Amino acid sequence: MKHSYRPPRHKIHISRLIKLVRNHHFLTGLLIFFLVLTSFLTVQAHRNRATLDKADTTHPATAKQVAQQQRHVKHNLHHYFKKITADGTTSVSFYNLDPVAGSPAAKSKMARHFYKSGALATSANAHTPEVSASTYKLYIAAYLFHQHAAGLYTWTPTDEDGFHRMIVNSANDFSEDTLDTYGPVALDDFLASQHYYSPAFVSGETAVTTAHSLTLVLKDLANQQGPFRHAKDQQKLLALMKQQVYRTGIPAGATAAQKGTVVADKVGFLADTNNDAAIVTLPNGERYILVIMTHGHEQSGFSGFPRMAKITTHVQKLVYNPAIVKGLNK
Repeated sequence: MKHSYRPPRHKIHISRLIKLVRNHHFLTGLLIFFLVLTSFLTVQAHRNRATLDKADTTHPATAKQVAQQQRHVKHNLHHYFKKITADGTTSVSFYNLDPVAGSPAAKSKMARHFYKSGALATSANAHTPEVSASTYKLYIAAYLFHQHAAGLYTWTPTDEDGFHRMIVNSANDFSEDTLDTYGPVALDDFLASQHYYSPAFVSGETAVTTAHSLTLVLKDLANQQGPFRHAKDQQKLLALMKQQVYRTGIPAGATAAQKGTVVADKVGFLADTNNDAAIVTLPNGERYILVIMTHGHEQSGFSGFPRMAKITTHVQKLVYNPAIVKGLNK
């Protein structure tokens, strides 16, 4: 029986291939396929490169780099302080505090590291005794709080009213009555026991203190330490300091630097002396202490307060520039 002729398999494939090649629709489809594949591979390669580049730029700074930036900021701040205190009529002290617990700043690991309490602290002429004016009333508050915590003092409605006016309006009657009741020696001994400046009170003389000492008082107040351990008393003083009516110094400067900044401060003004001692809290929870003591320059009344506001604005913008932490996170 004869078998019908069958051409070799490879000849069938070749013939079919020739037909496909001659088919323009097939060639067009094949070309489109390769173009799409090439485009996909190119896009994917760019995405992979972008991912790698992003990973490369999101590594946080090393501890060495953070320390270097801290030194840079502190150097610039100290240089500015030396400049504004060069004529001897100004004392200034800055101390950065830990951010408010639970705040955006506290939740940022880099911000907590960079602004760790005291890391940027610096001052100029801060240990020189100057006329305290009414900033000494912070010492009166500290002494009474200490007495209260020891069970040796009870707040009466009259005392509460006097204390309120002493802080909010800087009235003198309550503080002077306290000095008369306990005597300057007892208060100076207390100040010395807390490592504040002493003697601040000498009979017949104007009270004196230093910017450094006022910084120590505010640090204890902010951290609920020392004579401010009693939470209710501490919160009462801070609340009244936020309400005090003379706000053209540090409060005005801090708000000019960033709207929404909150300032709890105690001012002092006497003859040509204008002083301000403050705890400043930024909207993101960062906190710092700033004490500025000024005299001379033909100051009178509150004429030195705008100068203190200008200093505050410069300090806050220099130290708390958002670009600092952002740059360290890259």
